[in-house]
Amino acid sequence: MINLKKIEPLNSEFLSEIGFTWHTDPDGSDYVADELVEVSEAQAEAYYNAANELYDMFVAAAQHVIDNNLYHEVGIPFNLVDLVRESWENDVHWHLYGRFDLAGGLDGKPIKLIEFNADTPTAVFETAIIQWAALKFNRMDESAQFNDLYDALKQNFRRLVTLDEETESFNEHYEGWKILFSSVAGSSEDEQTVKLLQYIAEEAGFHTAFAYVHEVVFNDEEGVFFDGENYEYWFKLVPWEDIAVEEGELAIILKNIVQNQKAIILNPAYTLLFQSKGILKILWDLYPNHPLLLEASDKPIAGKKCVKKPVFGREGANVSVIEANGSVSSQNGGDYGQNRAIYQEFYEFNKDAASNSYQAGVFFAYEACALGYRRGGEILDNYSKFVGHFIK
Repeated sequence: MINLKKIEPLNSEFLSEIGFTWHTDPDGSDYVADELVEVSEAQAEAYYNAANELYDMFVAAAQHVIDNNLYHEVGIPFNLVDLVRESWENDVHWHLYGRFDLAGGLDGKPIKLIEFNADTPTAVFETAIIQWAALKFNRMDESAQFNDLYDALKQNFRRLVTLDEETESFNEHYEGWKILFSSVAGSSEDEQTVKLLQYIAEEAGFHTAFAYVHEVVFNDEEGVFFDGENYEYWFKLVPWEDIAVEEGELAIILKNIVQNQKAIILNPAYTLLFQSKGILKILWDLYPNHPLLLEASDKPIAGKKCVKKPVFGREGANVSVIEANGSVSSQNGGDYGQNRAIYQEFYEFNKDAASNSYQAGVFFAYEACALGYRRGGEILDNYSKFVGHFIK
């Protein structure tokens, strides 16, 4: 049983004022829990080490896919294959940040990888700002968290220029480059997440602007433009697979822009390899029985309870739990039912006294840098709550 500490929640008016406008779920309940998960130093360090080790394993798995032309196994759309390969082979295409979803890590339960949100991870605002503010508001030690996401992002923005662990030489190499930040119009959460990243990039030293995706001009030969300005970097909180399927012409233009070295896209196209749940099978093939992994297959796992999930999907949509006898005990609907599926061995999340499940989200920006939790049922979906933590 995990330990929770009750706190005084940040009020909705304050959250709205600082841009955190998705604080209330459609059913009227608070999205951010009025509790914190108690974590020990050793547990925080275990999450840190696990995410770092997993990232190295994902890099090896991605290289295996590329070397052996296994793009179909992880569901990469054919019109992105060249761009994935191109971005992988050139070091300037820097992975800015991602978020590992992990089960376990508390109450003696071993940590296991659920998946890696490497392309368009959300919960940045909640993790970097809200859970820190909750400690401060409750007169707790605000440094008593595994939460260096803000500064880690700032340093990783600078690595876009230095391409190196050390970022002190940023000013020597920086040539006034600009980053254009974009989200799709109509999503407050996506927009405010992107604008937080924009603010951090400005603090890092870049010139920045924000535009909705439909306002951006793309030119194969000239690059990325907004309001007459040319931008060397374009950050988009739009999944690569959505661009491939729904905006095929844009996918081709972006490939040409990258090949012509007219702009760098963040996160790079190769993060789609990490994002695909199909990589879970590749990982199991390369590292069978690794202590951080759960068995994964492209078909139901004989004699084992498992979770079926689309290789590309969001917020628990079209995820189902299949019992060892083949019966479906739980399932979610959604828009990803036609996608290729992967089957992952079932692993029970840490639970609280009310039998709620807790999934750890560990952010990675050059290294593991922050922790937060999602709380929900057996299948975590878009009604799951964000729960901060404190280190005791």
